[in-house]
Amino acid sequence: MSLIRSRGNKATELRLIEIFREYGITGWRRNQQLLGKPDFTFRRERVVVFVDGCFWHGCPKCYKRPASNRKFWDTKIANNRKRDRHVSRELRNLGWQVIRIWQHRLKEPSRAVAQLKRTLNSLT
Repeated sequence: MSLIRSRGNKATELRLIEIFREYGITGWRRNQQLLGKPDFTFRRERVVVFVDGCFWHGCPKCYKRPASNRKFWDTKIANNRKRDRHVSRELRNLGWQVIRIWQHRLKEPSRAVAQLKRTLNSLT
């Protein structure tokens, strides 16, 4: 678990960069200094995108609790979800649109891209 990186994860952030390029989505930035450290920021439109790993964020569809040390993992994932809700709420209170994309959605990106494009188009 210690080898999992919080930035530049190939299964999530780097894959979404490929998808953005493939679908011609521009105007995004990374590593912006905002609460929760969004993976991608569209500053002009005030939209932030988080790519949530299915394991670390407790995806209701994909998450499989480890067999050992269950109490630790239950607490860890519950705290991650609580933090995600708090960050999303605070960013919305500051006037940002928040989009959260599950890691498994990157395998078939058309729905995630459609959600992002709808949000961006509704703001311009």
